[in-house]
Amino acid sequence: MMDQDALTSAFRDDKAVAKEVRKLRRQQRADRTLRNALSPARILANVLLVPVVTVALTISIYVRTSPYERQDAMRHLVAMSGCAAAAKVGLPYATANTPGYHVRNDGDLDGIACNEGRSRHQSAQAEPGTASPLPSGGAKFLRP
Repeated sequence: MMDQDALTSAFRDDKAVAKEVRKLRRQQRADRTLRNALSPARILANVLLVPVVTVALTISIYVRTSPYERQDAMRHLVAMSGCAAAAKVGLPYATANTPGYHVRNDGDLDGIACNEGRSRHQSAQAEPGTASPLPSGGAKFLRP
């Protein structure tokens, strides 16, 4: 009987020790997770990733919902940045309702983007040395 009581007492002590060890390990894991979560490098990385993820998500949504094919939708987005970019992606003189046409690139609002202020008729008849009526960027600036 004495041996059984000693074994039961030892078993209870082992259970209590195991419980304390588990509790200690759990606390150590929580402390380690807290240190990693609040590290300056991790916070900086998360802050810097926010605009990258936002831009990627925006482009992805636009490409999927655009009326153009995926490749044309990407070229259309690049052409939005200006006439030089539009020319590089192969959309230098885009007409209205086609990929690459943006009103911001159409200085004279004639329906042709990046034609430096010349209409269709003027472009065909223009002499090489004549200056366009608008600045080289094609934008209109109104003075008050």
